[in-house]
Formats: sequence, C-alpha cells, structure tokens
Amino acid sequence: MTDTNKHSLVIYPGSFDPITNGHIGIVKRGLRIFPHILMAVAHNPRKSCLFKPEERVEMIREVLADEPRVDVESFEGLLVEYCRRKGAHAIIRGLRAVSDFEYEFQMGTMNHKLAPEIETFFMMTGEGHFYISSQTVKEVASLNGCVNEFVPSLVARRLREKFSEGEAKTRGGRK
Repeated sequence: MTDTNKHSLVIYPGSFDPITNGHIGIVKRGLRIFPHILMAVAHNPRKSCLFKPEERVEMIREVLADEPRVDVESFEGLLVEYCRRKGAHAIIRGLRAVSDFEYEFQMGTMNHKLAPEIETFFMMTGEGHFYISSQTVKEVASLNGCVNEFVPSLVARRLREKFSEGEAKTRGGRK
C-alpha cells in the first residue's frame, strides 16, 4: 500500500462473530465514500466469541473475496493505536438503533480524546438489517433456526458446523 493510499485508509473494526449481511452492507456503502477499507477483527481475550479470530478473518476474506478494496486482519489492543500503526486516519462504525448510538458515541468520544487526528464516521445500517446482530444470529443458529437471510451462505454453513460440533461434544460428555 502506498503512502497516498494510507491517507485514505479507513478501518472498520468489530468482533464480526460472525459477519452478517448488515456488516457487508456497511462495507459496500463505505466503499462508495472511501477508496479502501481495512476490516479489523478485534481479538479481545476477555470476550467470549464463538469463532476464533483467525476463523472470523478467513470467513470475511472468503465472503468479500470479490472486493479488492477490502483487506481483513485481526488486531489486539487499543483501536486508535492500531489505526496509528496502519496509518489510518478514519474509523467507520455501523449503527442499528439508538442503543448502538449511545455506546458508539461513547467509544468515538474516547477514541477522539486519545487520538484527535483520527475521525470516526457513523453509518446507519440498511433498513433491512436494523434487527440483525451477530448475537441474535448465533442464538437463532444455536437453536437450529435458519439464518440464511441474515448472513452469507458460507457463514450459515459454518454456524451449523460449529453448533453441530458443540452438540456432538455435549452428547459425547453424557455417555
């Protein structure tokens, strides 16, 4: 990546556990504004995730393989420090509801205090995705519900596999 590209780099951070169609909508719309997006998969050892960071990165790369202006990697630590290391001057965050705004506003304000040179841009999710969250998708999938409408087919398959593994382990433990 050239220095010119670094100055136009925006980082879209999140746990993406798993990536949903709402996340993909933010990426596609973000690319209308920004020439390049780096999806930064947050690795927080204190947070319990269904998929390991490398699994989430792999899924996102596969889902967005047709988009050369999107890169994906995982990171740990403070987001603003990661942005500085990457040479990014902007963060993009998706919003679904008022409750998202409160949390994101607080985080955006803290990030601005820590790194005033890095701007945060908030994007409303597409109207068809307001009710979708990774947590809700995982809950539906864990109860054998169909999530095909909410996530790419690859992700739906990986969710089925993940929860099938869990059932097999549970059944195996009872024997």
